[in-house]
Amino acid sequence: MSHILEAEARPANSGSGPIYNRVPQVTPDFWIVKLLAVTVGETAADYIAVNLGLGLSATSAIMSGFLIAALVLQFAQRKYVPWIYWLAVVLISVVGTLITDNLVDNLGYSLESTTIGFSIALAATFGLWYAVEKTLSIHSIYTFRREAFYWLAILFTFALGTAAGDLVAEGLSLGYLSAGIAYSAVIGIIALAYFVFKVNGILAFWLAYIFTRPMGASFGDLLSQARADGGLGLGTTITSLIFLALIALVVVYMTRSHDGEEYARGK
Repeated sequence: MSHILEAEARPANSGSGPIYNRVPQVTPDFWIVKLLAVTVGETAADYIAVNLGLGLSATSAIMSGFLIAALVLQFAQRKYVPWIYWLAVVLISVVGTLITDNLVDNLGYSLESTTIGFSIALAATFGLWYAVEKTLSIHSIYTFRREAFYWLAILFTFALGTAAGDLVAEGLSLGYLSAGIAYSAVIGIIALAYFVFKVNGILAFWLAYIFTRPMGASFGDLLSQARADGGLGLGTTITSLIFLALIALVVVYMTRSHDGEEYARGK
């Protein structure tokens, strides 16, 4: 989904230099790192909360602090910087998951209610985004306000993906492998709808963004969980390190090749 929206004119620029988009263009590398980030987010959260014994509440506070610091760094940039952007994505994937886990495990909300609640929150974010900016294009994220809407939407996609993914997994009692394959099939249908049936690009992108979360988490759990629980028994430490290393390699490639960089388009 590298070209989600039709080409738009570049925004007016009163300065001497070009205006860059502050978030990456959607390329195959984008989806690769997104899936890797989702997986490491799931396993890293489990490692900190369970293996290190910090618990859900302390892990949530610590990771939220790291996320705030990463977003401050991200908002200070005037163009897409791969390592900063993807650090923020990894951390927001962890925090989005922890928000849902806290609501369900600590506060007693059901997966049904959290799925509905985050669906409404995400829809409201898009509605307010469009009402204020008159566009939802991810090719025109070049102001603080637009980037704030962008990251808020991403946070809700991770929280929603966690709630909806767990709801389906528990309701259908799917194993990790079967669940991962099922979510992969859903994403394949979304891609087919976009490329063949020309479904709206914004809708297709955000649907794919939501479903890559439970897909990546399913495969992460498949690798990390014990064999007795249906996993391959690699553990959260090894799984997290493997995926962090893969993320680092792809981000280095992105940095050297400038993959994902683009001028801002539209108003």
